[in-house]
Amino acid sequence: MTLRGNEESFRDHYASSQFRVEKWNRLKHETERLTRHAAAGRDVAERAESIARDIAFLTRVERYWSYPGISVCAELARLCARKSYGALQQQTSRAVRLLVGGGYRRRNVAELRAEQEHAHEYDDLEGGLIAPEALEGETEATHEARPHFEVLVVDAIDAEEEAALRANLLEMRTEDDEFVYDIVVVPSFEDAIIAVLFNHNVQSCVLRYQFPVEAVSPIEELMHYVHMVSKRQIARADHDPSGALSEAILALRPELDLYKVTDETFGSVAASDSRCFRRVFYRQEDYLELHLSILKGIHERYETPFFDALRQYSHKPTGVFHALPISRGKSIAKSNWIQDMGRFYGRNIFLAETSSTTGGLDSLLQPTGSIKEAQRKVARAFGARQSYFVTNGTSTANKIVMQGLVRPGDLVLLSHDCHKSHPYALVLSGAQPVYLNAYPLNEFTMFGGVPLREIKRQLFRLKQAGKLDRVRMLLLTNCTFDGIVYDPERVMREVLAIKPDMVFLWDEAWFAFARATPTYRRRTGMAATARIRKSFASPKYRARHAEWSEKRATLDLDDEASWIDCELLPDPDRARLRVYVTQSTHKTLTSLRQGSMIHVFDQDFEQEAHEAFHEAYMTHTSTSPNYQILASLDVGRRQLELEGYELVRQCVGLAMVIRRQIVDHPLLSKYFRVLRAVDMIPPEFRPSGLERFYDRESGFTRMEEHWGIDEFALDPLRVTLNIGATGMDGDTFRKLLSERYDIQVNKTTRNTVLFMVNIGSTSGSATYLLDVLMRVAQEIEDGADELSDFDRQTRANRVRALTTTLPPLPHFSRFHPAFVDDATGATPEGDMRGAFFLAYDRAQCEHLRMDGPLLEAIRSGRDVVSASFVTPYPPGFPVLVPGQVVTEDILAYMQALDVKEIHGYDADHGLRIFTAEALERGQRDKTPKAPTAKKKPQVPTEQ
Repeated sequence: MTLRGNEESFRDHYASSQFRVEKWNRLKHETERLTRHAAAGRDVAERAESIARDIAFLTRVERYWSYPGISVCAELARLCARKSYGALQQQTSRAVRLLVGGGYRRRNVAELRAEQEHAHEYDDLEGGLIAPEALEGETEATHEARPHFEVLVVDAIDAEEEAALRANLLEMRTEDDEFVYDIVVVPSFEDAIIAVLFNHNVQSCVLRYQFPVEAVSPIEELMHYVHMVSKRQIARADHDPSGALSEAILALRPELDLYKVTDETFGSVAASDSRCFRRVFYRQEDYLELHLSILKGIHERYETPFFDALRQYSHKPTGVFHALPISRGKSIAKSNWIQDMGRFYGRNIFLAETSSTTGGLDSLLQPTGSIKEAQRKVARAFGARQSYFVTNGTSTANKIVMQGLVRPGDLVLLSHDCHKSHPYALVLSGAQPVYLNAYPLNEFTMFGGVPLREIKRQLFRLKQAGKLDRVRMLLLTNCTFDGIVYDPERVMREVLAIKPDMVFLWDEAWFAFARATPTYRRRTGMAATARIRKSFASPKYRARHAEWSEKRATLDLDDEASWIDCELLPDPDRARLRVYVTQSTHKTLTSLRQGSMIHVFDQDFEQEAHEAFHEAYMTHTSTSPNYQILASLDVGRRQLELEGYELVRQCVGLAMVIRRQIVDHPLLSKYFRVLRAVDMIPPEFRPSGLERFYDRESGFTRMEEHWGIDEFALDPLRVTLNIGATGMDGDTFRKLLSERYDIQVNKTTRNTVLFMVNIGSTSGSATYLLDVLMRVAQEIEDGADELSDFDRQTRANRVRALTTTLPPLPHFSRFHPAFVDDATGATPEGDMRGAFFLAYDRAQCEHLRMDGPLLEAIRSGRDVVSASFVTPYPPGFPVLVPGQVVTEDILAYMQALDVKEIHGYDADHGLRIFTAEALERGQRDKTPKAPTAKKKPQVPTEQ
């Protein structure tokens, strides 16, 4: 009998932390078998030897964790060597129960001290000194659990010194502390990087004295964490390990608190290095000060100013002579008819419902207290200069930014498959859209992202037309509904080389969670902006730009290819970083519905944008914002900073396991195909060569290189299934899941269903999803044998229609000349606002049905022009906008969608379009008139 090797176990898990837990679970099962076989008198030597090897391997893994940690592993190894199999099983089971159930986080200070004192006092049940149950009672105590975290200490010390360090810090902890922590000690730079990225419980790091670079007895499967550190930082570590490590840790997990203990003299620590640390301790260590500093650092992240203020307010006795009869639950408590509402929601939500902006609360429109402080913490967490709460969704956040930054007549570049809030915001602001073409995925009836070449091409043509000065903003969705993620740094760099004052709006409605991990973070708007700003200040970049400028001077600036095919570098002295990010916090982080945020990194904000932005914020923000939404945004920020890294890593691992299960199972893979990077991103945008995250033969492929160098990356949390082989379209499949199995899905297309894994997803919900997919597949499989020849052919036709005969996706056509200022048509912008409000006059519009009259009108040569936004669900973006010409391709696409919900289309009357007379009149009004000679002013004569 042999256990599965560690190498094969790693292959089965994308997340190393999942492998660790699985390895402990397997050890538990093996020790149970060992105990049973030993009790039955069977030969267990080979099994015991295998278990000893597993314990030795786990000892290497556990040196990066405080629990079970190397002390528990050492005790298990001792019990195994002494053949105390009963105690071995008991101790292993207890460790696994605390690890898997999270009970180790709920141990209090007394329990931690007891475990420290009795670390080597476990023995077999027959002659043991202390039974496992002796501590379990304390562990399961009913005391209120305080948040638990781990402190990483980096120092090359021996076991005796490590024990003394632990004892000294442990002595500082009391039951009055707000938090409970334990300690992990590692001896090197590389070990510290592994610990920070492998152990999500690490919240504080103490860097002591000098330490070597290379890991001690490294585990090869964990070395990918070290590869995430830049070569420059590793080179620096040879002569300045503390400085290099602090820089590397803050780049990987910027939320962590760093402390330095040094034997250097006062003043010898460089000011630039000390900025990385919350505090530097010199020579003689003051454990109490270190302990208090650690707790204070955690408290600053844990503190939720508005949520705390709201809770305190809700506990005050008040007399309400203001708005809101529901405040304090009074209108419910005195009711004979609606008390069921009070029972359903509970008391606290009504105690916290108020119109007051005093008593510790604050005004969202002009915050000066708890809301202001909460927004300041949010800005710190997301790397912004300013952050703003929005309580009615990212649709409103987009309108605030658009109205605050663009003016009537400005040009805004945006993707034609953008969210409908973007064109509506353009209508409100009066700016004109220049629609960009995203690459199509015709096989799945969805669009990808807008290639950088397309953005540069449109900017070049606007420059050639003399309109570059009118271009104000580039607006892109990052990431898209389907998980296509841009490289914002690359996009902004090259665009700033063409238009140094461009304003960028990154709609990250589905990407708020990305701040939590380093791989995701680098593709967020805020992180990309910070990197660009840092590079602009570096001599290395300035030298590179100077060299590029000399080469650029020799190129033909009127040649479109020279713009599109060459990398462009912005002038660091001219480029201004003006970046805005809108996020639906409620979509991917913890927040109540409609909780959103705006993050700002605008170097010209105070001088050029603050007043207009404030007016736009006042325009769209309610004077009665929902306090529960605001409180949830405050708490969501706390969760992001303290456990966002853990939660996002867990859900990525869960999404990868879902992929693996579907790909590996023959019946599931027969009817459901997981869309891969090779399916979603064309090869020219994927130089890394990554094709899939999981393959049956080679196992998992890590995402870091793909996310590091490719123009577009695929978010693994979006698990998109091609369901064409089932014979069901996406909408039918969605209803099946919802009505029969109570499973909610994110989005469907004609032949795909999108399942989005988020930080609230659990292993149980993933298991249920896979079970339901199995039931559906089995039903189709069983029913296939009972089909008649006619029914079999009918089903084959449906499958063919969903897999091979799909309509091509239409790009944006054009604006009608009646809504175009430039009669030459050299650039594609149009007056969408004018068309939108012209449609308010019903006499200017008529309706044509899609099932005949509309197609006939198009084929007759008439310009059929939409008078409204037309948005089918799915896919959920406007296929037509006011003023846009309807083409046969667009009409064929809409007819092929076969969806029931099309916003802006009246099934009874048809599509609302402009009359031919309205278009002729509009076009005539656009025709420039010959200039007339000005009359000279008549000089009055004297009477």
